[in-house]
Amino acid sequence: MSLALVIDLFLGEPPRILHPVVWMGKVISLLERINVGRSPFVQFVYGSFITLLIAGLFTAPVYFMLFYLKSFSFAAYVIVGAVLLKSTFSLKELRQVALRIKGLLLKEKLDEARFELRSLVSRDTQNLPKPLLVSATVESVAESTCDSFVAPLFCFLLLSIPEALYFLPLAVPGAIAYRVANTLDAMVGYHSKYEYLGKFASKLDDVLNFIPARLTALLLAFAALLSRRGDKTSWQAVLSEHSKTESPNAGWPIAAMAGGLSVQLEKVGYYRLGKANTRLVPETIDAALKLMLIAMLTWVMICFIVGGIGFVLTS
Repeated sequence: MSLALVIDLFLGEPPRILHPVVWMGKVISLLERINVGRSPFVQFVYGSFITLLIAGLFTAPVYFMLFYLKSFSFAAYVIVGAVLLKSTFSLKELRQVALRIKGLLLKEKLDEARFELRSLVSRDTQNLPKPLLVSATVESVAESTCDSFVAPLFCFLLLSIPEALYFLPLAVPGAIAYRVANTLDAMVGYHSKYEYLGKFASKLDDVLNFIPARLTALLLAFAALLSRRGDKTSWQAVLSEHSKTESPNAGWPIAAMAGGLSVQLEKVGYYRLGKANTRLVPETIDAALKLMLIAMLTWVMICFIVGGIGFVLTS
């Protein structure tokens, strides 16, 4: 995990042609085009099938490769495992995209900011005014703190326990399996034509994110406390407003971020979280990134502590 974090901070994302998540997206796009009929039941069964198939395609080879490397060369096992683990989370890239949007907003290049924002959110950004562009960016930073960092490392940490007990390389494949479910949810786990095709992936993602989303809310509220922001308002917003989003998980980190920054985050026609005590301006993105970084650093420290305790107990 340490090496994976170093890779992310200093090298960032691998080339697209080598990025496992990019290949996940290509496979999902290919399989979802196959016509399996219009029956909701058939769509649901097919969606369940491709979810399990893609999870197997991306985790089984990793498992057997790491199983072989562990007995052949421990150094190679650690290096390859770190590179693969890094592909499941993103800190540097998320921060860079958010800062690019902030820079475009400061220069009043709203059309370019709307286009850039499409890499972070699935909503229609074409007509969003400046405050809602800031809101969408901050919401994405909050939600991605969970989806793109806390959750994959949570799966890695959780499966490190049976890995240590049974000497089976389960932790990295577990993090990759999470990334498969989350990628499927992002691509087909919503209403309209994917209503039933993506339902299994969406529910699986909800289950996998249940604990990480709530943990992320705690981490962001703690980050608000450390940065001397609205720690009380952050947690109050979490308790009172987390259920306003359609997703059972997304509202937790978004509400924590809204309360911590004393702003109102809005997806028009869907939800408003937080109180508009402070205006949404491009600099709000900086404040959101600060809370995100503190939360992520806190989570890394927790992972090391728990991992260290687990190592001692299983040695």
